[in-house]
Amino acid sequence: MSAEQNLIDLEIILPPAPPLGGIYKPCLVDGKYLYVSGHGPYQNDGTLIKGKLGKDLDAEEGKLAARQTGLAILSSIKTHFGSLDKVKRLIKLLGMVNAVPEFEKHPFVINGCSELFAQVWGNDDGVGVRSAVGFGSLPNNIAVEIEVLLEIY
Repeated sequence: MSAEQNLIDLEIILPPAPPLGGIYKPCLVDGKYLYVSGHGPYQNDGTLIKGKLGKDLDAEEGKLAARQTGLAILSSIKTHFGSLDKVKRLIKLLGMVNAVPEFEKHPFVINGCSELFAQVWGNDDGVGVRSAVGFGSLPNNIAVEIEVLLEIY
């Protein structure tokens, strides 16, 4: 089953690709690799999910923010290539969580994105190596920022 078909079967609607927030490329191809810049939880209406985990948002809300970030990443990939089927597999995911120092559920939060990618590309190709870490702040007070490295066809 293709990633595009999985989106249809799961009834997943992607948000528009996020606008650039600085001087960078959202996606960069180098040989057989696609580097995707850090994305935030960009929603269909153009707003971002903001707040600090452990203060403004709980772990479940953070997990939803990470899933939304994953949707934004998928949208940027689809905008770049025209199809998610150009992706062979996920290699690396770096998840950054805007959290108070006492917050300890960073991996749980980032699972929101990891679970989405496993649904889209499958448990083998949609799961790669991963880091889930906490930060004292993120740009514009977004709840989560995620960047990925993928292998392409």
